[in-house]
Amino acid sequence: MMNAVLVGCGAMSKAWLDAARQIDGLAIVGLVDLDAERAKARAREYGLDGAVIGTSLEQVLDQTKPDAVFDVVVPAARRDVAFAAFAHNCHLLTEKPLADTPEDARAIVEAARRAGRIHAVVQNRRYVANVRRIRRFLDSGAIGKPTSIHADFFVAPHFGGFREEMAHVLLLDMAIHTFDAARYMVSGDPAGVYCQEWEPANSWYRQGSSASAVFDLGGGKVFTYAGSWCADGFRTSWEGSWRIVAERGSLIWDGNDGLKAEVVVPGRDGIIDKTKAIEVPVLDPADRVGGHLGIIRDFIRAIETGSEPETRGSDNIKSLAMVFGAIESAETGRRVAIPTQETQ
Repeated sequence: MMNAVLVGCGAMSKAWLDAARQIDGLAIVGLVDLDAERAKARAREYGLDGAVIGTSLEQVLDQTKPDAVFDVVVPAARRDVAFAAFAHNCHLLTEKPLADTPEDARAIVEAARRAGRIHAVVQNRRYVANVRRIRRFLDSGAIGKPTSIHADFFVAPHFGGFREEMAHVLLLDMAIHTFDAARYMVSGDPAGVYCQEWEPANSWYRQGSSASAVFDLGGGKVFTYAGSWCADGFRTSWEGSWRIVAERGSLIWDGNDGLKAEVVVPGRDGIIDKTKAIEVPVLDPADRVGGHLGIIRDFIRAIETGSEPETRGSDNIKSLAMVFGAIESAETGRRVAIPTQETQ
């Protein structure tokens, strides 16, 4: 049996608790929130009658002595939660982003290393089936090595609350999903970025609802991102809309079920090389999927076996560095070098 305390009982906590109730051997022994009534309501909703309820994470950890902490707090509170978890010898699984500043991100990753605890981030888009299929297809070399990756994200949600008051809202709160997926699908490590942000006249956000960025992902791979959180009409999937160009063909994915590829074949139609459709293989049984459920299972497996989870903080900090690099570029108007993990 593995015991966990969940801290942060807002709307996102439902995805965590929905997943947790499907995992045999996992018990939520504590719920923590600044609003005790909200934590009590979650306990009633999920039948967690025996869970300890509190407003102080430290006190609940002292009382329950769990194996792990599930962090679903706002990004600004991430560092305090992480330090409390590691001080109580707990493993930590946290919502994205890993932290709200580069300094806090480095501090959390280092604290996990010193404590010898498993630390992972809920980068749940990696566990989307078509993301896995794309990575496996590109690794097969069927269309050669990727050379450019293009992602569009155009959705217009009216969240209300803290998001509409955030600075750099698209980059900081959402774009990391797309950035991390790009890095994963083409096995890229970010080296530099140029980014521009703007606020359209129709925006209901305070700052940073729209952005365009060009990343150097190393090895001759360039990743372009265009996104907006106030673009009404013709919205993309929440996974974005993708085109990946490789040495001998291209792949396109609409972010839903539309996944197609073409490969270059001998001959030309005028000045254009001929291509033909090529199958992208179905999901492999070894591919781990399932969003929050898949990630929590991976996290538990890592604790039980001593292995490293795929979305471990020491790797996810590279995706977060893409966010902070894009923000710095947008603020300064210049290209920004993204440091490697070793030099962060």
